[in-house]
Amino acid sequence: MEKEMLSDSLKALGDRTRFSIFDMLRGGRLCACKILERFSMTQPTLSYHMKILADAGLVTVEKDWKWSYYSLNAGAVSALARYFSEIERQGGEEK
Repeated sequence: MEKEMLSDSLKALGDRTRFSIFDMLRGGRLCACKILERFSMTQPTLSYHMKILADAGLVTVEKDWKWSYYSLNAGAVSALARYFSEIERQGGEEK
């Protein structure tokens, strides 16, 4: 994973609300309405957070008439996992 993309992903997840949304999506695809049920925020505020997660490549969005459905981007999640696995294998030391 290129460093700019990794940095954008980590920055997006650095916000507690976005991290919580990301964590919710581990369970699978969710409608924006289901995410809104969990949080005390307006639909425009949710859209703001989802745009940041999508721009970072962490989530994908499918539009179906008036609803948006969000899923984790498996490729981006795998790239993050590989990055941290490499750090762990190296013992945290830089090459």
